[in-house]
Amino acid sequence: MESGGSGCSPRRRAERGLGRGGREGRQTSLVIKIANLVSTRRKGQSISITARKLTQEQDGIPGWIAHPDGHGRHPGVMMLHHAPGLTGDYKINASLLAQLGFTVLVPSLYNMLGVPGDHHLGQGAEIQAKHGDADFLRVIADAWRYLAARPDTDPERTAVIGHCLGGRLGIPFAADTPKLRALVLYYATIRDEPASPMRPRHSFDTAKLIKCATLVLYGGRDHLTSNQTQLQLWQRFIEGGAPLEWHFFSHGNHGFA
Repeated sequence: MESGGSGCSPRRRAERGLGRGGREGRQTSLVIKIANLVSTRRKGQSISITARKLTQEQDGIPGWIAHPDGHGRHPGVMMLHHAPGLTGDYKINASLLAQLGFTVLVPSLYNMLGVPGDHHLGQGAEIQAKHGDADFLRVIADAWRYLAARPDTDPERTAVIGHCLGGRLGIPFAADTPKLRALVLYYATIRDEPASPMRPRHSFDTAKLIKCATLVLYGGRDHLTSNQTQLQLWQRFIEGGAPLEWHFFSHGNHGFA
């Protein structure tokens, strides 16, 4: 199971770029990469945004939303959280993307699976032991439909960003969702393991089915996904033939960005 600790949180850092080891800098430069894949917004525009919590009772889905104010449709981004759940970093990064002109949804996957609470630090492994990929992919598909149906989202321009657990789940979701325009994976937690009832399709098999543009980032010191497994995953993406950009940070640990 993916680690339930806080080590895979996407951190805000000073604007110095990722640097040689991948541990310096913040996600802003990489956020712009996904922006370039999906967005056609003009440079120099100033955007005011709204960011707020979503609840099942009021909105029909639990999680977090950030979007530009005003009318019109914007490219949509769904962020799939890491094993510790929907932590505060996702709210920050959702706002950063909204300021670039995106409607950003961060669904609380654990809440959608019936697990209560606003935070789930240390619970990730236990939750995954009770819910297989079919459960997670079902609620991810529900969340994507919510995003695509919003009046401020252009359903023809949507992307997924996944970290850790969310990165692993983003692969089969993208394979099953041909309308998706872009996929970004931060240190997706993948092991070279046989299929099981909880995880019947391995990422090695689903990665080559993805048709959208994909950006992948891994650290050389990732203790959950070995360098050899990263190489095998890269080969499967290459087999699929879809546009691919792959970044390897030799000194990066799991959760380095």
